[in-house]
Amino acid sequence: MGMARPRKHLLPALVVLLAASGGGIHPAAADKIKHSIAVFSGLDKITGRIISFEVATNETVQFGTLQITERVCYTRPPTEAPQTDTFVEVDNVGPDKKAKRIFTGWMFAASPGLNALDHPVYDIWLTGCKGDQQVIASPPSTAAVEPAPAAKPQQQPAPPALRGAADADGAPRLPSGPIEVGPPPGFVPPAAPAASPGRQAAPPNSAPGDGDL
Repeated sequence: MGMARPRKHLLPALVVLLAASGGGIHPAAADKIKHSIAVFSGLDKITGRIISFEVATNETVQFGTLQITERVCYTRPPTEAPQTDTFVEVDNVGPDKKAKRIFTGWMFAASPGLNALDHPVYDIWLTGCKGDQQVIASPPSTAAVEPAPAAKPQQQPAPPALRGAADADGAPRLPSGPIEVGPPPGFVPPAAPAASPGRQAAPPNSAPGDGDL
């Protein structure tokens, strides 16, 4: 009999469970153990000879025409999944005795083909770490985020018409002159008073007659 397929009514519950857990399982970062020596194997592709050699941290060892400089070599504690890696710099010495950088990066003992060295004659790969040990604690996966301080309310400046010199207590002082404002809503100006009857003035351009003398 084949394996029973999950029932359809269980699929929505499984999707909800994965979404609540953040979409999957996130393992905690493991500590690393730093070693002082990296162990390599080297292959001469012409003769088929394989030799093992050691390179100390920040030391340069020559294998054939290759110069290998090891910078760091890490392993994991026994309680964690095994992983051994090293960061190396490889130079190739040409016929003119000048070294040319042909590789810079990580090498992994469990995956020699990953980031492998590309050379027509020689090949090297990491086999392990040894020597002095130093535990390098991994940082926590999530850091506590401190709440941002509350922003202080900014004091709104006084309107341009009301802005003036400040009093002794720091309060803005109103300007001494009048402030122009518009009439209030619905304001109707009063009618001008009627002129009292009296003698009418002569037109400005009229000449005095005999009756005015």
